[in-house]
Amino acid sequence: MEDIFRIRKGLYLLFLLSLSGVVCVSIRYSLPEEKKSGSVVANVLKDLKLRPGELSALRAQLVSKSKKQYFQLDTHSGNVIVNDKIDREALCGGMDSCLLLFEIVLQNPLKIYSIEMQIEDVNDNSPEFSKNEFNLEIPEQVPANTRFPLESAQDADLGENSIQNYTLSPNENFRLELQSDSSGKRYLYLVLEKPLDREKQAHVGLTLTAVDGGVPQRTATVQININVLDNNDNFPQFTQSEYKVKLKENSPHGTLVAKVEARDLDFGSNAQISYSFHQVPEKIGHLFQLHQTTGEITVLGPIDYENEANYYMDIKATDGGGLSGHCKVLVEIEDENDNAPEILVISVTSPLAEDSPLDTLVMLFSVTDQDSGDNGRTSCSVEMNLPFLLKTTVNNYYQLVTQSPLDREKVPEYNITITATDRGSPRLTTKRTITVLISDINDNSPVFEKAKYEMQLWENNIPGLLMGSIHAVDLDMEQNAQVTYSLVPGNASGAPVASYVSINSETGNLYVLRSLDYEQIKEFQVTVRASDGGSPPLSSEVVVRVVILDENDNAPFFLYPLQNSTSPCNDLVPKSVEAGYLVAKVVAVDGDSGQNSWLSYELLKATDPGLFSIGVQNGEVKTRRPLTERDTNKQKLIILVRDNGHPPQTSTATLNILPVDGFSDPYLNIASVSHEAREEDGSLTMYLVICLAAVSFVFLICIILFVVIKMHKKESSFITALPQFPPALPEIPETGVDSQSGSLSRTYHYDVCLTGGSLSSEFRFLRPLIPVFSMGDPNVSENHRISFNAQETPEQLEGRKPKEQWLIRYYIAVCLAYFPAVTEM
Repeated sequence: MEDIFRIRKGLYLLFLLSLSGVVCVSIRYSLPEEKKSGSVVANVLKDLKLRPGELSALRAQLVSKSKKQYFQLDTHSGNVIVNDKIDREALCGGMDSCLLLFEIVLQNPLKIYSIEMQIEDVNDNSPEFSKNEFNLEIPEQVPANTRFPLESAQDADLGENSIQNYTLSPNENFRLELQSDSSGKRYLYLVLEKPLDREKQAHVGLTLTAVDGGVPQRTATVQININVLDNNDNFPQFTQSEYKVKLKENSPHGTLVAKVEARDLDFGSNAQISYSFHQVPEKIGHLFQLHQTTGEITVLGPIDYENEANYYMDIKATDGGGLSGHCKVLVEIEDENDNAPEILVISVTSPLAEDSPLDTLVMLFSVTDQDSGDNGRTSCSVEMNLPFLLKTTVNNYYQLVTQSPLDREKVPEYNITITATDRGSPRLTTKRTITVLISDINDNSPVFEKAKYEMQLWENNIPGLLMGSIHAVDLDMEQNAQVTYSLVPGNASGAPVASYVSINSETGNLYVLRSLDYEQIKEFQVTVRASDGGSPPLSSEVVVRVVILDENDNAPFFLYPLQNSTSPCNDLVPKSVEAGYLVAKVVAVDGDSGQNSWLSYELLKATDPGLFSIGVQNGEVKTRRPLTERDTNKQKLIILVRDNGHPPQTSTATLNILPVDGFSDPYLNIASVSHEAREEDGSLTMYLVICLAAVSFVFLICIILFVVIKMHKKESSFITALPQFPPALPEIPETGVDSQSGSLSRTYHYDVCLTGGSLSSEFRFLRPLIPVFSMGDPNVSENHRISFNAQETPEQLEGRKPKEQWLIRYYIAVCLAYFPAVTEM
């Protein structure tokens, strides 16, 4: 049966080899026992057809098939080195062939080389007898050539190193005889050559020597004491010369193995038989017990099939007269499924990179079972919900490989439970859990907590002020998860972003580098990049919108009357006006925004507080009552404008109002005032000079065109004097015709409304207030010239400096407003 099993096992192995691509080669070496630890046994490079260093590259490992690791492999040199001293007798006992099996496994690609190490015997054990002396009782008159069995000496060595011969001390009655059975076992007999005579010699002493065949020879001696007895004619005879029984392993103590029986035809004490073991190894006495009287053999110690499958025993039956008979007992041990499978992990790839390709080798292990038959056949499995696949190779080796992509961010480690089960009854199972760590690669970009950030900052801030913080998270680990922040180069309001803000590369804190003015920049955007520390690094970007909040840091500024002007601002008003007459419209702007730019007007001081009022919201200066003769000819108003900020800011301006009946008197006063102001004013800035030059150029062209037209009409005279106003102004009809001077062209009065934000002007045409007389009217005095501006001359404006660029625009708009009156002329 055992041969059939081996044949089937070989066919099964060949079948597996034909199905798989795994190479399996067998190599055999020999080694004398008792070699010291560190001794080189063999070099496998030549047999494996490899060069030095390739074993390390192929991740070679030596896997022992025994529980103890007797050898180790130097992967650099290829030497197989003795790891521990080997005692052949302790390892294999009396077996003729002592083999240690191990395998060299190459993992990339997978190749398995089976190594058989033959342990050769050396003569390191001397023969031994179980006793120092043997006592025999032999009746007298025993016929010649009667054989008496003797206990052989035991030698743990084998072959020539075992016992080769026995010698007996010289005597005239006995000689030695050696016999061998079919199994090769040798038996020693003491043969009687000359009958004994108790009366001549009651005791015979002999020396037995056992000699082995080793070099040098080793010997053992024992003393044989023979007592000569009276006649005992019959020897005990067993009913069977050989008993064969079967015993299950792990049988409990006291289990009956067999019962031997011998009979003696003598009577009395010569027929009383006692049983005993004869020439059995010492281990038999530890495992089995023989009842001296009944001949029952029972279990004494643990019976293990894996240690020994068969036991041979020689049973001796001795009668009361000293005669004995012998029989043999063969005990065959039946295997029980008492050994669970063993899982031997050869290599584990841990940590395993998360970007490992499919079919990457994760683990290589083998499964063995010391039982035989179905009890020793195993199957192996792992959990189904893992991204790994278990592949079966040869010689019960298994490969665990990847079968789906790994993601450390989802599962950072796997606890893989290997389950090995045999086919015995009942089935035994072994489980072993291996932890495989997944190493990180840089496969995740930093992710910001928000898709877009918005930060608010008050204007006039302190440089270096913390605006806010941004944060990005990277799902990778260690160096790959270290996030650094930086600004993406760009511009904000025409200047580099880096001149406005800076960012802490580690914390993501954003700091403003300069004091910001809401009136110059209301908001800007910064792009922040978050980069991890991987190789290559991954990054992501986010837009940070910085909104500047307005503070009330700008006082209102008068556009009309012009603030901080060295020349006074004069407005003319007819003395005949009624209450509610619109004298002037005060215009002011505020550089702030929102409620900080909401303006309100009030009359701070006046020559006659009861004569004029000002609109709180629109700044319109109106008469509160009709003018009288008692009112002074010059009314001075100090106007205050206040914004709606917290705290509010104010500005003041002075407005002179001249009640007149005509232009003559006021104009003389204006001329004198202008002459004094011209001496005090300085030069105007370059911008105002350019603007006024352009205005003067346009005005000159208009005058030239006017002269050309008049010359074409061959007019005899050209009058440039301003007509004298009559002492009282009658109500002018809507047709623009005066009753005294005939048909007159109408001049226009313009109300200028400016917005604080756009600085654009809006002109509203009102009905004529003052008639303009014809150029040819002889009643007009030539002593008065036309003044383009009733308040200031171009020379006076040269010394003024603008507060804002919109002042220039406003002044040009006011000057151009008079052009229609000139072209009507």
